[in-house]
Amino acid sequence: MERRSFGKLFGVGVTGAAAPSIAGAHSASAPWATAGRGAPTGGDVSAEETEAGAGSSFGPLKQIRAGELNVGYAEAGPAHGPVVLLLHGWPYDIHSFEAATPLLTAHGYRVIVPYLRGYGTTTFLSPKTPRNGEQAAVAMDIIALMDALRIDRAVVGGFDWGGRTADIIAAQWPERCKALVSMGGYLILSQKALRQPAPPAKEYPFWYAYYFCTDRGELGLKEYRHDLAKLVWHTASPTWHFSDATFDRTAKAFDNPDYVPVVISNYRWRLELAPTDPRYADLEARLAEGPAIGVPTVGLDGELDPFAPSGGDSSYRDKYTGPYVHRTLKGIGHNVPQEAPAAFAQAVLEADRMSRG
Repeated sequence: MERRSFGKLFGVGVTGAAAPSIAGAHSASAPWATAGRGAPTGGDVSAEETEAGAGSSFGPLKQIRAGELNVGYAEAGPAHGPVVLLLHGWPYDIHSFEAATPLLTAHGYRVIVPYLRGYGTTTFLSPKTPRNGEQAAVAMDIIALMDALRIDRAVVGGFDWGGRTADIIAAQWPERCKALVSMGGYLILSQKALRQPAPPAKEYPFWYAYYFCTDRGELGLKEYRHDLAKLVWHTASPTWHFSDATFDRTAKAFDNPDYVPVVISNYRWRLELAPTDPRYADLEARLAEGPAIGVPTVGLDGELDPFAPSGGDSSYRDKYTGPYVHRTLKGIGHNVPQEAPAAFAQAVLEADRMSRG
């Protein structure tokens, strides 16, 4: 990892050089704002493009040593285009962005989609490294990846774990984040805040998080990782009728030997049942304060996402202090990029436009 990353971790900021940008204007009230699957999208991404992109596939994956990982990632688009960095969640993988990627490369973007730690072809360089899944560790992985790829700035988008990571990068390394597409609300965690229970209806969708805090749950994830993930897919996206082939393609990413320990660490850390790695203690302390995000942001929520805050963005709007718009996608669940790739791609284009004023 380059010096600038460690400097930021210990409170020293560094300014990155600006990435190139594309031209084009997008209306803040474009029809895609509340459009769901298959609806006209307006702006620069057409429904025809979406259908064409839906059958695409990533080319051969690449690998690069970055920080404490050997990161597997997909790359598409022109080598010198403005960078879009897309981050998946749990239990998903890089294929959440497969259909959206050609929609972005068609507009000249270089798209990078990495497997997070514990998924797919991303592996740890040393068997001695803790298989830690806490939020700061995942965020530092992505900063290390940007350093390794010599990416100064990128439009960053993500959902679930990836959305949290994108939020953290935007909040703590704004010089590296040109613009943000954040799905599911403001996701930076505070262990102290998580000590307080939510109403039962809000707790219910997170059953697996509490399950993973038990020995039985850890064994269940190990033995039934695919069945468990498919159950979450169905409940998190009730109208998304994915095929077995679509699921099986992603489920291969869960066969990574580090998948179970990283996932268990992530959810136990949230409830203070796993320790904070001392290397990330200072960063976690800053994140626990709920830092504001000042970079241009497009927020997306799926109308049917059981994890999204009720009331749209009213509960977290004040966390976004820069240019900001919010969209709710009708008929869409948790996995926004895969369920509504055109709407997601349009959000990336709009966020990039906002970054140029």
